[in-house]
Amino acid sequence: MDEDLLVPRRVYEEHQVHIGTKVKTKDMLRFVDHVRNDGLYIIDVRKTDERIRVAGKFLARFPPDKILVVSQRIYGHRPIEMFAKVVGAKAIPGRMIPGTLTNPSLPHFIEPEVIILTDPAVDQQALREAARMRIPIVAIVDVNNRLSFVDLAIPANNKGRKSLALIYWLLAREILKNRGDIKDYSEFTYKPEDFETVL
Repeated sequence: MDEDLLVPRRVYEEHQVHIGTKVKTKDMLRFVDHVRNDGLYIIDVRKTDERIRVAGKFLARFPPDKILVVSQRIYGHRPIEMFAKVVGAKAIPGRMIPGTLTNPSLPHFIEPEVIILTDPAVDQQALREAARMRIPIVAIVDVNNRLSFVDLAIPANNKGRKSLALIYWLLAREILKNRGDIKDYSEFTYKPEDFETVL
């Protein structure tokens, strides 16, 4: 079964991509594999893998500088900065200033064609503004997230340092492959650790 995945299942598990929360929304039920005895919901990594592939193909169609990636979560800062560097996107680590996507008179106003959110519950300012401007929204979603305004959901642990590093590493690799910037994965010289926030 592992040979069908972008990385072996154990790599997803070592990076805790599959670890959800004890609270789940109805929206996320289809991405749950099972519930542990302690009540923790476990995400189906096959669905994570499938969605990363879909997102990679989708995002590869946009001009790199028209992709915006956002993370208010501290553990998401390094992953999105590396992702932006590798694919040529724009990144907003930390708080997004209100009006960034909606107010052309602001000096920091930008007009992305697509946005990636690390956690729609935390990146609410970006979610609201992107929805208002009808910008397609790709989001990494944990089992406690709602999918309102999210056009493409990537189910994964969006709180973990290692998980976010692996997700953004895989997403960057898929985009480059789909754009034709690399012919095969061996040409992608970065490692997941390069995307990881250092403690």
